[in-house]
Amino acid sequence: MISYFSGSFPMTTVAIAFIFLLCPLPSSGSTRPSGEAVYTKYCAGCHDQTNLRVPHRDVLRQMTAARILRTLDFGLMMRIAYPMSRSEREAVARFLGRPGPEPGLPANAFCSDRESLTGKTEGNWNGWSPTGENTRFQTAEQAGLTKNQVPRLKLKWAFGFSGDVTAFAAPTILDGVLFVGSAAGVVHAMDAKNGCLHWVFQAHGPVRSAIVAAKNGSGWSLLFGDQIGWFYSLDSQTGRLLWKRKADSHDATRLTGSPVERNGVVFVPAASWEETRSGRPDYVCCTFRGSVTALRVKDGSVVWKSYMVDRPKRRAASKLYGPSGAGIWSAPTVDIKRGLLYVGTGNNYSPPATKTSDAVVALQIMTGQIQWIQQTTSGDAADQDCDEAKASCPPDYDYGASPVLVHVSGRDLVIAGQKSGIVYALDPDQSGKILWQARVGKGAALGGVEWGMASDERRVYAAVDDSLRKSGGGGGPIGGSEFDPVQGGGLTALRLEDGAKEWLAPSQPCAPPRPGCSPAQPGAITAIPGVVFSGSMDGHLRAFASEDGKLLWDFDTVREYDTVDGIKANGGSLNGAGPVIANGMLYVNSGYPRFGGMSGNVLLAFGLDDPQN
Repeated sequence: MISYFSGSFPMTTVAIAFIFLLCPLPSSGSTRPSGEAVYTKYCAGCHDQTNLRVPHRDVLRQMTAARILRTLDFGLMMRIAYPMSRSEREAVARFLGRPGPEPGLPANAFCSDRESLTGKTEGNWNGWSPTGENTRFQTAEQAGLTKNQVPRLKLKWAFGFSGDVTAFAAPTILDGVLFVGSAAGVVHAMDAKNGCLHWVFQAHGPVRSAIVAAKNGSGWSLLFGDQIGWFYSLDSQTGRLLWKRKADSHDATRLTGSPVERNGVVFVPAASWEETRSGRPDYVCCTFRGSVTALRVKDGSVVWKSYMVDRPKRRAASKLYGPSGAGIWSAPTVDIKRGLLYVGTGNNYSPPATKTSDAVVALQIMTGQIQWIQQTTSGDAADQDCDEAKASCPPDYDYGASPVLVHVSGRDLVIAGQKSGIVYALDPDQSGKILWQARVGKGAALGGVEWGMASDERRVYAAVDDSLRKSGGGGGPIGGSEFDPVQGGGLTALRLEDGAKEWLAPSQPCAPPRPGCSPAQPGAITAIPGVVFSGSMDGHLRAFASEDGKLLWDFDTVREYDTVDGIKANGGSLNGAGPVIANGMLYVNSGYPRFGGMSGNVLLAFGLDDPQN
């Protein structure tokens, strides 16, 4: 399951700011499909008609190709576009849209005094979690926020992501500077106190992974991936591109999981959207293989690459290939003591099923060799013969959340939460042996634990999705689905010693029920001493007492905002990345229509009027 390769992509000095499509889009294959043919196949049925709800082709031709591509990637047309290859999206965007960049941000959105990152350590949150153990726990010193102060949190500023309908990226805070990506592929460096911009950088694809800062000589590199498989290194002070490379050659690659860095090497997890193409009768499914790639921070050269499945082969008497899949959707977890990385994997896309799918996999940091595998759901492989109507599909019980490494009673545990609704405690010294397991939700393809748990080394806190979409519910291409307004969600505290349930904070029903509203809590959660924060698809961010689950604070993000950058913005469902807390401030993105929730495009910053009390 291991292969190695070497080589590098040429370095470049692409200017920061909005340059998308000033140069040609990167091609995903050797032959470029016909944009007109793609339009006829996927788009003409709607956009060549006269319908007040659907823009005509003549209207689309007035838009930039960059905007059309953004809409296909993570905008109103993302559901229609998922079966399309990247090259098909690029082709139809070129065919319809006019060349040139989208308008940039106004000058008054930028700071008058643009300080640079100096590498201080106070009040920081670097990457998916403050530490490589992925506990998503911020210490009292780093948080600058106490349990008694949480009820007094107030909105300090809001920042709008221009033209987006989703706000899904995880912020990183370093030395008073906030770094965050967007669905438009723009990376923003902004003042963490007031939201003014230091610089922006345009990536090739949407950026939802957390950005990791790593020491690189006398400066700092910002490391992150995008949703079409590119991985980047930027200079932290200016946003200048240092290097970039494709993390995987497959055109369906998505770098959703955040990277982690240790000792000058960055570890990049890769997943994909290839299984969404399997419903196309002309698509030969499937060839993507989940992987982790180790790159040198200084130049992006490859140290090692480890795949989660063997190279797919054509199945007998079939046009299909397998095995495939087992993508890695979340940040790897670092175990310095044992020299291991822990990753959670997703389902296989096509038979035969492998032992590395729906599993926690331990890799050697130095070589990428697999040390051990603990699979908790076997046989989870689907292909074009899968029939959801006849219930013949496997359960799709991914590990979308990072494993959590904790220390309790003199021993280490790896805690893993699955979409099955079960949380497991694994023994890293016994090849991942299951020590206890606890059910915290019903589980489903969109259920159970999805994006991330938190732990304070006494308890582990797990929020669940378990949303229930009403049959025949309304809604447009994305967002606005009719959910059951009562079923779904809930936050559970489990004792680390034995997995016993210490408390359950039930979800809050939608009031009033409205399209896109669900009590589900799929997003990652965050903890500080005495407090656990959890967002919901109903748009509320809530704080609970870690001792007993009592509600301490509740803020409804679903509203319109006056933003510091002057962009029209509103809040929506909370999903994906959870809140980030550093230096007395709390930051959270609002808006997530991907699975029927409410759209939004805003980053919110909360603080105290008087931090001294």
